[in-house]
Amino acid sequence: MEYTVEVSRLSKKFYLNYPKTKYPEILEKEARAYACLLIEFHKYFICIPYRTNVLHKNAYHFKTSKRSLANRSGLDYSKIAIIKNKDFIEHIPAVIDKDEYNETMIHIEKIVSEAILYVDTYISHIKAERMLHEREFMRKYGFSTLPYFHDVLGL
Repeated sequence: MEYTVEVSRLSKKFYLNYPKTKYPEILEKEARAYACLLIEFHKYFICIPYRTNVLHKNAYHFKTSKRSLANRSGLDYSKIAIIKNKDFIEHIPAVIDKDEYNETMIHIEKIVSEAILYVDTYISHIKAERMLHEREFMRKYGFSTLPYFHDVLGL
């Protein structure tokens, strides 16, 4: 599996195209965008936001960072953005906690595999190739942002 990764932010242009009023599950802080792990995979980018508190299982939860000891910080798969337009990515690297960056890089293969599996499982369900039980689907994808990106995913 070939991919490239970097830590970045989604641009103002992304948030103008995906306003909170129309896309309520997309994360946006008032003063600034979320930092995200950006994975270039196939013909699109998977953007996984870093969050201070992730209270569900659809995430990579940090275990060794200072922030994770006080909160449940992690990379939230349920809030993934799928983008093709490079203008939706800030070209200035995002700054995150050094210990969370280090843990991300140590576990990058696991994180990338889990994120791709999260997206692929959703695609398989929507295409009726491998259906999840309704309750399982709702637990995993009930508050997901993936329905906003059907056009990018070819659904």
